[in-house]
Amino acid sequence: MYYVYVLENPKKKWYIGQTDNLEYRLARHNNNKVRSTKNRGPWGIKYMEEFSTRTEAMRKEEFLKSGKGRKFLKTVLEKNN
Repeated sequence: MYYVYVLENPKKKWYIGQTDNLEYRLARHNNNKVRSTKNRGPWGIKYMEEFSTRTEAMRKEEFLKSGKGRKFLKTVLEKNN
């Protein structure tokens, strides 16, 4: 399984990524092993989707990083709060 995830830190900043091991990836983010999130945590999972192929996950990641994707996330995450 492959996952697309959105992390959020205490300053309400997001990080969007994809992985095949969500627990391991979150630990790397929180242990400052990922350059783009280093010293900006702690990070928590705000949103996650599961896919059967990496290609599907990468397409969704690309969409979520677009303007339309960020609007989509904003509406989805506001419903969950």
